[in-house]
Amino acid sequence: GGRGTGVDALADVMERLHGGELVASEVEDVILRARLAGYSPAWLDELTASGELLWAGSGRLSSGDGRVRFAFADSAALLLPVPDAKAITGDVHRLLLEHLTQARLFRDLADELGGVADSEEILGSLWDLVWGGWVSNDTIAPLRGLLRGGATRPRPVSRRTRMTRRPSPPHAGGRWYRLPPVDTDPTKRLAAASASLLDRHGIVVRGSVGGHAGGFAGLYPVLSAMEEKGGVRRGYFVQGLGAAQFADATAVDRLRSHEHDTTVVLSATDPANPFGAGLPWPMVSGHRPGRRPGALVVIDRGELVWFVERGGRSLLSFTDNGEAVHAAAEALSRAVKRYGLSRLTIEQVNAEPVHTTPIAKILEQAGFRVTPKGLRPMS
Repeated sequence: GGRGTGVDALADVMERLHGGELVASEVEDVILRARLAGYSPAWLDELTASGELLWAGSGRLSSGDGRVRFAFADSAALLLPVPDAKAITGDVHRLLLEHLTQARLFRDLADELGGVADSEEILGSLWDLVWGGWVSNDTIAPLRGLLRGGATRPRPVSRRTRMTRRPSPPHAGGRWYRLPPVDTDPTKRLAAASASLLDRHGIVVRGSVGGHAGGFAGLYPVLSAMEEKGGVRRGYFVQGLGAAQFADATAVDRLRSHEHDTTVVLSATDPANPFGAGLPWPMVSGHRPGRRPGALVVIDRGELVWFVERGGRSLLSFTDNGEAVHAAAEALSRAVKRYGLSRLTIEQVNAEPVHTTPIAKILEQAGFRVTPKGLRPMS
């Protein structure tokens, strides 16, 4: 990734990512920046404002974050999540859905529902519907605003007054609308999910289908049918992952010819990270790695070198190969600048204080500076 630029390049990237569950806070800051040189949020706004690309919430996370899915308009009915009926718990939710049959500004919604609830409760209920997959916006700006400090659910209020005229908070901007109905036919949805996974991964194996109802067992009959029609190949393409592997023919050819000569830094939750999904995590003493929001993986020539916990407090190293470790340090230093991770501080390596490990010197050579707490990137 990283070679393309501009809205057209972003559209190509989203063709690979659409239909998959992504951690909202990582979409722009890490996942898209890993694939697009000089990524600009305006590119994603342009795609969504045009109506070409839709986005939907797919559940809250306990951290105040959430999961989202993107889909192009022509496939949204099969790739966006089925709305969660449990998200509708009160009159404000139901009234919002009635008012959002056409796109509306938040201030207009607040005016019209002012006799039922105040603006904070209306906005909180609106975000309940977003995370429940019912409502979206014609821009990503309010999602950015929410993740950068907007309240995920306001405190309950006892006094309900009509909204006074004041600027709307960042997570209320844009035009809100009720998402079009999804197609709930399970066969059609499984077929669309299978095609999306093949586009995204090239090879689909057990463990690589996170976020899809029914999991690999549910997709298996569809993939088998695609194989019988010659649409995919079944084989033993990746060692150690069993015989139930399905691949696009072009992906198999690329896998056989491709030399893993690069070092990449990805979000641990990135679909391109195979560890903790299609591939098991390597074993190491210290904290257990996981596909957690905020964590990073450093992969060198297809092998996991480092797992970096959110904020860098803990780094797990899986190799003693000096060449790989030096490449990982250089790649992490570049990623810090690209992803805006200036607050990253490496405090421990495999549960040992970083200053006492050989990795400290290697990080210094790559551009990190020593602080009493740990190693931080140069500003």
